[in-house]
Amino acid sequence: MKKIILLAATALTIAACGNSNNPKQEANPTDSSNINNDTSSQASTYGATITEDGAIALSDLKAAMGDKKELNTKITGEVEAVCQKKGCWMNIKGTNGEIMRVTFKDYKFFMPMDCSGKTAIVEGIAKIEETSIADLKEFAKDDKQSKEEIAAIKEPKVELVFEASGVILK
Repeated sequence: MKKIILLAATALTIAACGNSNNPKQEANPTDSSNINNDTSSQASTYGATITEDGAIALSDLKAAMGDKKELNTKITGEVEAVCQKKGCWMNIKGTNGEIMRVTFKDYKFFMPMDCSGKTAIVEGIAKIEETSIADLKEFAKDDKQSKEEIAAIKEPKVELVFEASGVILK
């Protein structure tokens, strides 16, 4: 009888550990809630779980903002570049060729460093802000630009940036 109970407990433990219904997968060893793969649509969600509903094209963002300095919104565009140190920022490109840097809320999640060329849907806050010379140089280093290109950065830049609370990559 003891052997049957022990065998049943072992089988239940193995079945529970091998449960494939859990959609969470570890993408960053320090944050196991970083990625949620939805294999039915071949998309991955990072950060907060979001949907594609209501996303506007990056090329429409400036018109949507009007004269506002900040706008809670959802946009879509192609990933043009990603931080090659750890995926802590990405640039997305709109259909008109415009590029916008996306950072991640509270530095809580990162993008895969090989996601360039994928479509991104990002939800969060679009902002017009001044990026310091030091930050511009750091982004250039992360992007593996040459020493000459980095040294040529001499002025801060007022630009449209985005702080994402959630991202879908397709």
